[in-house]
Amino acid sequence: MTRVPLSVLDLATVREGHGSADALRGTVEIAKAADELGFARFWVAEHHNMPAVASTTPPVLIGAVAAQTSRIKVGSGGVMLPNHMPFVVAEQFALLEALYPERIDLGIGRAPGTDQATAAALRGVSPYLTVEQFPEHLQTVLGLLGDDRAAGKAGRLRATPAPETYPEVWILGSSTYGAQIAAALGLPFCYAYHFAIASDVDGALQLYRSGFQPSERFPEPHVMVSASVIAADTTEEAQFLAGPSRIMALSLRTGRLGPIISPEAAAERELSDLDLQMLDSLPGTQYAGTADEVVAGLDALIERTGANELILAGTVYDPATRRDSLARIAKAWGL
Repeated sequence: MTRVPLSVLDLATVREGHGSADALRGTVEIAKAADELGFARFWVAEHHNMPAVASTTPPVLIGAVAAQTSRIKVGSGGVMLPNHMPFVVAEQFALLEALYPERIDLGIGRAPGTDQATAAALRGVSPYLTVEQFPEHLQTVLGLLGDDRAAGKAGRLRATPAPETYPEVWILGSSTYGAQIAAALGLPFCYAYHFAIASDVDGALQLYRSGFQPSERFPEPHVMVSASVIAADTTEEAQFLAGPSRIMALSLRTGRLGPIISPEAAAERELSDLDLQMLDSLPGTQYAGTADEVVAGLDALIERTGANELILAGTVYDPATRRDSLARIAKAWGL
């Protein structure tokens, strides 16, 4: 059976009793494992001012991961463009592409990746960094990174070092807005299905495909869908290992932020009736089971969405657990 490529999304999650440096080392080790196992891409997210996430600066972490891997494409899932000047983003990724030719992805999102106060601290008082200017800023980045259709948006600016190749630009989204932007610009689109909150993946992908305007690099629509997964030896063990992801999902919705707790602590956590009701709609991990069970779920997701690729998220306490989960899925998938 021919299967679509699988990739990995990582947040450099900080676990209770350990620091951010440990989380970053864990991410590099997960990336090395993904490289050896045959995964197609390894993306890191951008989040700020969150005790459980050390992935704050994708370009820096991408450079560290790319240096420790040899084959896998490395990128951002994503850079939150309203937090950054377009010229800065273009230069950062031009430099990464020059160092690691044809291995760099630039996934771009519109959300702040944080709360509003932290977003304000990132953007300062500049009237130039607003969500409303996202389409204009996106086209500026494209023009700086070799897209002739948007070359005029860059003016006299040039992203340096002058690249001989260009990073692959993706649009990320969890709504129809990102789908429509990606379609209008003829760019690949990654839908954040792993959020699993009132997801309209079907509507978004229908809009993307129906409105797609072919581009030189992408004559046809190209979709990647994310999913949160954990595979273990038994279904019961996988559900146990998924406990921390459920507590993290609940913490994000209730403002009780903290490092990732252990599976044992998650199992012992006393929850209110309201918390339990909320957890019913926030599974944290969508596919938790044996490798065969996870693969069956992913097969169904591909059949539903027609995705050309899948990218796998998965919040766990121990990086070794994530590496083991990815190894099980890779084997069952036939990587």
